[in-house]
Amino acid sequence: MTAPPGNDLTRVFLVDDHAVVRAGLVAYLDTEPGMVVVGEASDGGDAINRIAVLANTQALPDVVLMDLLMPGMDGIAATVEIKSRWPVVEVIAVTSFLDEDKIRAALDAGATGYLLKDADASEVADAIRAAVAGEMAIDPAAAKTLLAALRSPKPGADDLTPREREVIVLIAGGATNRQIGTHLGVAERTARTHVSNILTKLGLASRTQAAMWAVHHGLVPDKPTSAQ
Repeated sequence: MTAPPGNDLTRVFLVDDHAVVRAGLVAYLDTEPGMVVVGEASDGGDAINRIAVLANTQALPDVVLMDLLMPGMDGIAATVEIKSRWPVVEVIAVTSFLDEDKIRAALDAGATGYLLKDADASEVADAIRAAVAGEMAIDPAAAKTLLAALRSPKPGADDLTPREREVIVLIAGGATNRQIGTHLGVAERTARTHVSNILTKLGLASRTQAAMWAVHHGLVPDKPTSAQ
């Protein structure tokens, strides 16, 4: 499962919390000409640590196949971290979700592809080759979802109330519900309700996505490192 640095093989790293999924990908990719699996992890945080070790040995993976929904650090946050620390590493999201917000979040985080878990093994291999070639591979169903979303108006910063704007800025700063409640002078439960209402209104699935949304819409000056 390891390849010496400097060879012509495409080095692939797998991130998925299901061992059987990783095992299936390893079994296929290790038989695919020109590819080798150099490591795997069960969550985003573990992936960052293991990729850092590979980086120290000059054996960074070329492509990371990234699950999005995992315990601990999710795939979106992990993608942001990987692209920040190792920009040359390409990330392909591999997930079961076709939600427009998840597709956008993955691409905004820096993913160069978006595949569904029911994709054929050959489609995964093709996506890896596309990523190495600097091309983007998006599942047709995901592309259709994005196209439909482009035709529908999306809420912007002006659609948030002043209080909601204040809360999403705090989220982007990494504040917890308790910290948000303390800042606003309200109970933690009330702060949690504000966060939930914001996610629902904006069609977002996580605090990380809310933080990225705030940056994208100019509510905070700099891109946050994390928002767990």
